[in-house]
Amino acid sequence: MAQSFVIVGAGAIGCHVGGLLAAAGADVVFVARGDRHETLALKGLIVGDIDGCETILPPDRYRVATTLAEAAALAGPDPFLILCTKGGATAEAACEAGRAFVAGTPILSLQNGVDNGARIRAAAPGLVALAGMVPFNVTLDPDASGRLAARRTTSGVVHAEQHAATRAVANLFEQAGLPLRRVSDIASVQWGKLLLNLNNPVNALSGLPLREELMDRDYRRVLALLQDEALAAMKAAGITPGKVGAAPPRLIPAILRLPTWVFSRIAASMLTIHPAARSSMADDVAAGRPTEVGDLCGAVVSLAEAHGRKAPANAAMAALVSRHRPGERFTGAQLLRLVSSGHQTPGNR
Repeated sequence: MAQSFVIVGAGAIGCHVGGLLAAAGADVVFVARGDRHETLALKGLIVGDIDGCETILPPDRYRVATTLAEAAALAGPDPFLILCTKGGATAEAACEAGRAFVAGTPILSLQNGVDNGARIRAAAPGLVALAGMVPFNVTLDPDASGRLAARRTTSGVVHAEQHAATRAVANLFEQAGLPLRRVSDIASVQWGKLLLNLNNPVNALSGLPLREELMDRDYRRVLALLQDEALAAMKAAGITPGKVGAAPPRLIPAILRLPTWVFSRIAASMLTIHPAARSSMADDVAAGRPTEVGDLCGAVVSLAEAHGRKAPANAAMAALVSRHRPGERFTGAQLLRLVSSGHQTPGNR
């Protein structure tokens, strides 16, 4: 019998990872509700790579459940859970998973932030909580036929902590086109990814595609400021961020501050970005949904405060995102002024 995967959270990452695993022959159950459940169950799914290659999956290539209890009944023996919800939904999802699946079931967090492993262990101590990291961006949009299209738009390799459970599924991930790099110090990798994820709120407030936003030096200077504070907090905490991209973490702020003509040449070798790429936070802000800014900028503020420091730029960015109004956009110069001056609300500008 094929290995069963239960995808908890059928957003962009969940649909992309689950779709690729299903395309490779794995038994995949998506847990989705509302319109997402209906679309996956009736229309199907498209998974696309950065090179433009796409695979169409009709609904009979996977299954869809409304609850984790239903997913447990559908899944085969020894299922492997992959948690792809927003950080704010982790505790609830893990608690539900703990009730639905037998003790010892592995659950891999492929979420942003550094706190989700602890949240899973607290909410579902019977499950085997495993931390992971997805470095690439995925967009999720309906196509003309109504199917969901989960398209990868940036580069990178999935990381997961070294464990017998991740070793057991590594070949399946490889076959699915998702090489799984297993590491012993996953916390370092997660902090390295968080450093890059600090661009998510910048991108969300810019209203621009990622590539266009990153070609604006003022937006990059905002990101560099957020990263400066994060690196200082990590140093105070004795945390060495892992190298997730091509550049060493401590050099990234300096690279971001370079003139655009220099940055564009260096960035071309650092990261491949599809012109349509955008952050998931941009989608959340546009739709008026809760964001993960607390798991990103908020985590920096918390780490800094725990070690007698402050992170005012990250605090200001978190406030700007949390109080964002639909349709509101900031130029790079506006955002730099607000964040660097320590303004806490849009009303202060």
